[in-house]
Amino acid sequence: MADERAQALWSRVGGFAVIVGAAIIVGYYLIKPSEDLKVFHPSDLDPRLVDPAVRNAEGEHRIMDFALVDQLGRTITLADVKGRIIIADFFFTTCATICPKMTAQMERVQEASMHDDRVVILSHSVTPEQDSVPVLADYAALHNADPKRWHFLTGDRKQIYALARRSYFACLDKGDGGPQDFVHTENFVLVDPLGRIRGFYDGTKTEEVDKLIGDIGKLLTEAEPD
Repeated sequence: MADERAQALWSRVGGFAVIVGAAIIVGYYLIKPSEDLKVFHPSDLDPRLVDPAVRNAEGEHRIMDFALVDQLGRTITLADVKGRIIIADFFFTTCATICPKMTAQMERVQEASMHDDRVVILSHSVTPEQDSVPVLADYAALHNADPKRWHFLTGDRKQIYALARRSYFACLDKGDGGPQDFVHTENFVLVDPLGRIRGFYDGTKTEEVDKLIGDIGKLLTEAEPD
């Protein structure tokens, strides 16, 4: 009789422990921070980053179409990188301040994603008049750029500046892309395969680029079929 009571007691204790354990697990997943990356829309950002032309746009923001020329003289459009994870930045080859740091850090990004064709880097020249195809080819070679995965882009100045301000929201300053306008930004911008912005990173800081590399990994996992 005593044994039966003991067994019943332990059964109730065991059942209670299972319930408590399940509650703890459920509670953990309810309160733990989400590992999903935020999808950025114009309304989420510092208004100084968002060109007035798109500041009040409704619906999901997606990067604009473009047609620019890379270091091999190939015309690259949005269709050529559609469905891939994009890391975008803005630089110029004669920059002696932040650009060398940014390009060195972007080499790390390329190395981290070297074996995954789902990742592509787009580096836009903000001085396209000086950064011709041969100049970009030399610069790309200097930084060990794989032309299949890292495109240094030149072309129409107004288009590049519109991309910086209306597509990637990469810079705080305003302008019209004219001869007196100048974009100078340290931002790396992460874009998912659907063309949505998922992160901004200071491309001059190792810890920020470490985070970018980790976030690329998250997007690669997110893009995998269930």
